[in-house]
Amino acid sequence: MVNLAYIALGSNIGNRHANLTNAIKRLVDHPDIHLVNYSSIYETEPVGYVEQDLFLNMVIEINTCLNAFQLLDRCLKIETELGRKRDIRWGPRTIDLDILSFNQENIKTENLIIPHPRILERAFVLIPLLEINSDFHFPGIEKPITSLLNELPDKEGVRIWKQKNGEDVFELIGS
Repeated sequence: MVNLAYIALGSNIGNRHANLTNAIKRLVDHPDIHLVNYSSIYETEPVGYVEQDLFLNMVIEINTCLNAFQLLDRCLKIETELGRKRDIRWGPRTIDLDILSFNQENIKTENLIIPHPRILERAFVLIPLLEINSDFHFPGIEKPITSLLNELPDKEGVRIWKQKNGEDVFELIGS
């Protein structure tokens, strides 16, 4: 069975852009994970713990034969391989991979909650998600993603850093 998932990526330590692209390359190196689409890259203000550098954030859409827990294991392994340390909650990180959505399922376990529990509070996730799927709906929420984004007060902290389309075109993973 092919599953559709959206994953948010973030980095604010070291070469942030390289961290994002390396994480995507490691994800799609798995034979059961295929990149479908990706957003532009946004530079964002830190949330929660604010005494840290700016983040680069983006969202990718994948197809996978893995189940949600296998995908989580893969994401956690990549975070570890790229030097992620979990010293401070919402603190600095080389890479952060969050599964936002998996087949429009609701999953709630000790290790995995889908949809991501704070997704509706985060413009740095909703803006790139809207960019790649303007028709996206969260399970159990009737409002479209555009309405959810318009209700957020802190959109100013999210700025385009590298545009996927337009004058500043970039090639993400050598496709």
